[in-house]
Amino acid sequence: MKKKNEYVAGIDYSLTSPAICVAEVIDNEIKFENCKFHFLKQNKSHKSISNVFLAYDYPEYEDDIERFSKLASWTIECIRWFNGRVSKVYLEDYAFAATGRVFHIAENMGILKKQLREVGFKYITIPPTVVKKHATGKGNANKELMYDTFLSESHVDLQSQLSPKSTKISNPVSDIVDSYYICKTGFHFCLLYTSPSPRDLSTSRMPSSA
Repeated sequence: MKKKNEYVAGIDYSLTSPAICVAEVIDNEIKFENCKFHFLKQNKSHKSISNVFLAYDYPEYEDDIERFSKLASWTIECIRWFNGRVSKVYLEDYAFAATGRVFHIAENMGILKKQLREVGFKYITIPPTVVKKHATGKGNANKELMYDTFLSESHVDLQSQLSPKSTKISNPVSDIVDSYYICKTGFHFCLLYTSPSPRDLSTSRMPSSA
């Protein structure tokens, strides 16, 4: 019997512009050409790019809880039946220097984690600095460096297609890029560490992000 392909997902989760990378694992490796991306439109001009970058309308909502619930449901639907169920989910952990509606950010993430567990997905959280260092070699990499790294690897200029008038790397481009490297980083370190605990990748067992 032919072995089923394994799929894993990296999620850059937020209130305004969540993005998901679903990767097919081939030869124990994640490559751009074996990935598909899901993101929410930030304006009417945003559209899907071929069948690789899939754009969705932002869900309508009447209050915060409905908003958080719909975002979580959208996320789960994107990973539930992707040519077979995604086996592992990697989430970027909180940025502890975050400002603004931090309690809403936490509530939003909490509802996603609850729904993931309810439908049987195991997730691992990864500190943002670890994702950046694994992608670029610098734990304090800015959005421009992350994008340049993605561009050199994928040869896809998302900025010119999704935000052609912007001089800065912004949503949803930066979120799509981050979801890719969350996916790659999570998979890479899961090969190195055998414990399935969601806390493993956010403790001292991880390499330094300096």
